Amino acid sequence: MIGSGGREHALSWKLSQSSNVDTVFTAPGNGGTKNNVSIPVDDLDGLADFAEKNNCFTVVGPEAPLAMGIVDKFNEKNLKIFGPSKDAAQLESSKIWAKNFMKRNDIPTARFEIFDDAQKAQEYVKSLDYNVVVKADGLAAGKGVIVCNSSDEAISAIQTILIKKTFGDAGNRIIIEERIDGIEASYIALSDGNVAIPMASSQDHKRIFDDDKGPNTGGMGAYSPTPIIDENLAKRIQEKIIDKTIQSMKKEGIVFKGFLYAGIMLKDGEPYVLEYNVRMGDPECQPITMRMDFDLYDYFVASANGELSSLPPISWKNQYAVCVVLASEGYPESYPKNEEIVGFDLIPDNAYVFHAGTKEDDGKILSNGGRVLGVTALGDSLESAITNAYLACDKISWPHKFCRKDIGKKGLDYL
Repeated sequence: MIGSGGREHALSWKLSQSSNVDTVFTAPGNGGTKNNVSIPVDDLDGLADFAEKNNCFTVVGPEAPLAMGIVDKFNEKNLKIFGPSKDAAQLESSKIWAKNFMKRNDIPTARFEIFDDAQKAQEYVKSLDYNVVVKADGLAAGKGVIVCNSSDEAISAIQTILIKKTFGDAGNRIIIEERIDGIEASYIALSDGNVAIPMASSQDHKRIFDDDKGPNTGGMGAYSPTPIIDENLAKRIQEKIIDKTIQSMKKEGIVFKGFLYAGIMLKDGEPYVLEYNVRMGDPECQPITMRMDFDLYDYFVASANGELSSLPPISWKNQYAVCVVLASEGYPESYPKNEEIVGFDLIPDNAYVFHAGTKEDDGKILSNGGRVLGVTALGDSLESAITNAYLACDKISWPHKFCRKDIGKKGLDYL
């Protein structure tokens, strides 16, 4: 398992339950993962050598090694790996490539223009009679998107990305797109290049503070399933967006294997793609994984081999799951590190703590990132899953612990 976050801990936890798996190694892992291997995610040769020596099937968690072409490198060496190729990963590694792909294949998304000149971009937003979102083209750890409420904010966002270079080379070009206001949800499917199997629906909470206030983060919590996506809507998203994406990629000579994640905005009941990711979402992965009632390893192998349609339909626990991210106070700006975390032994059976920004030091677990833990719990209703998750959160403590208090509440409002 390549990666060090909560998503990787959740996937390695689930994979370790497979009767076909002897050992799960995590590279580089965190304070909660077992069998950590100290190889960075961008050391593609080191990872390939380790996989070869240890007869590993490799699963890629984060986007950076996918964008670098790790899957192509492993395939050249005949090493089994789960995830999309470098060409397929362009759906995430270049927002401009993805928007143009959607446009030419008639996949519903907001109207947009592309700029590399700040002056022209600023003149363009002044000419519009609607609000916009300004996006850096390249990978910016989930933070390269600025939602604007006025043309002044849009101009400031253009300067932040194109002139101040806040996101480095990822912001050499920008997209300015119409801001679609509605309800946001995550739709994730598992593909082998021919078919795409939907995962359970989920909804992420991106802003740092309650009631979706404050700056965007990598995600402060998630729950699954979401009542926002009913059976009818799921069918439309699957056909209009997911299946169309996989088939259009194929038509363009690109076989998409791995997780395809569509960030969906629902406006007047119609789904629009905000962005694609080419891996499981984080923190959506944690509640989705908790609800899995099937052997994930078998499906990863079938995805890599192009044989998903030969497997039985997947099944889910008939329960809700809620993940609350415990962060370090100050995130997503600067925050303290190396604080000891206690209370893991007090977590009830209906909950599990997935580690993200942690490290082990001399038998102690220390904070080592902005998003530190993903406390995830099951419940027979969304309400009970929320209660169970927050009861478990209360057991964990460290000096600068912080979390939102309203994760899942928008689902309750909708129910």
